Amino acid sequence: MSAKKKTKTPAAKSAKPAKTVSSDPMNLGLLEEMVRLMSAHDLNTVDVRNGDRRIVLKRGAPAATYLSAPGYAAPAAAGSPATNVAAASAAAGAEVDTTLVPIKSPMVGTFYSSPSPDSKAFVQVGTAVSQDSDVCVIEAMKVFNSIKAECSGTISKVLVANGSTVEFGQVLFLVKP
Repeated sequence: MSAKKKTKTPAAKSAKPAKTVSSDPMNLGLLEEMVRLMSAHDLNTVDVRNGDRRIVLKRGAPAATYLSAPGYAAPAAAGSPATNVAAASAAAGAEVDTTLVPIKSPMVGTFYSSPSPDSKAFVQVGTAVSQDSDVCVIEAMKVFNSIKAECSGTISKVLVANGSTVEFGQVLFLVKP
């Protein structure tokens, strides 16, 4: 009887053992492999679909695109709260009341006054708020962010219409402490 001798080829020595990865897009191993490939090939976005399931992977900060729309005022320069209140009141065509405290938008997005279209507004003129009161929702990149009052008092003015686009630092409400 002759014994067969196994020899390894150079290609067999250098090849990494293949990971067993399921084709299901929700598989953690597949996601890790996709992230590794994104990094290795300098890809920013990968969109994978399997039937009704979908995974979108994004890496890095996307480039911000700002469009100016007619009728929107440019955001006011950072200043004291009294200056911002005065600017917001002047923009709204009201008398300047420096005792009012502004509630500002912490992000760019779409302003919604209620949690859903068929719900009543979180607040309106005359509503008492505390620091933890939800005053609105701002949608940014399909994420709905609850905005807190962060001050106590009574809503004196609502400066933004439901469904409108807001900028970072834009005054949304004025509160009488």
